[in-house]
Formats: sequence, C-alpha cells, structure tokens
Amino acid sequence: MPTFPLIEYQDASAEVRAVYDDIMATRKTDWINHFWKAIAHDPKLLKRTWEGLKEIMGPGAIDPLTKELIYVAVSVTNNCHYCIASHTAAAFGKGMTPEMFKELQAVIGMANETNKLVTGYQVEIDERFKPPLQK
Repeated sequence: MPTFPLIEYQDASAEVRAVYDDIMATRKTDWINHFWKAIAHDPKLLKRTWEGLKEIMGPGAIDPLTKELIYVAVSVTNNCHYCIASHTAAAFGKGMTPEMFKELQAVIGMANETNKLVTGYQVEIDERFKPPLQK
C-alpha cells in the first residue's frame, strides 16, 4: 500500500497533468504507471525526476536496451521490486531475450559476490586500474 493515494490523471493539478502528458507523449502511450502517480504529490519532484529520467534514458552513446539492462542490474542490487519489474518489462520491450535475462542475472550475482569479496578482503586497487586510464 502506498504512503499516499495515487494521483490519477483526472484528479491531477494542471502542473502534474503537464508532466503526465509529456510522459505519455514521450513514451507513446496513454498510460501513467504507479511510480509517477505516487510521486505526483510533490509536483516539483515529479517534474525533476521525469526530466532527469527522460534525459538519461533518452538517446545517447549507450543504446536503449543496454540502459535498461543497467537499470535492472542496479534495481536488483538495491532490492527495488517495482524497478526490477518495470525495467525488466521495458528491457523485454526493447529486445531483451530470455537468454539475455538469465545471463544478466548471472552477471549481477557474480558482480555482487566479487564486490563483497573485495570489500571483505580490503583489496587495494591495482596501479593500472587507476586514472589516467589508457585507451
């Protein structure tokens, strides 16, 4: 159960509706997910978060599927069930296959394991891994 009731489009202020409209136009959908409806109680937060997400997840040097895979990996590590579900769905929509999903989970698991081992053993960083890095 959310902390506050979700703000549906028809109940939203003009400021919130403007963000909802941009989300729907950008994503080419007629639907607003629960995350946006939950944070719409703070219109400034809603707008700032949407603008940041739209910029970061938009076109860039990293392809859209890879961005979603990274988002899934971070969400798994942070134990965000909602984000895991929404970005896994987005990744499948952008071309992720079941084989890619399974391999992604293996990479996430291995990265978390080795990260904890490095932390526990307090491993010093190799000189060749320190900036400035060679191209």
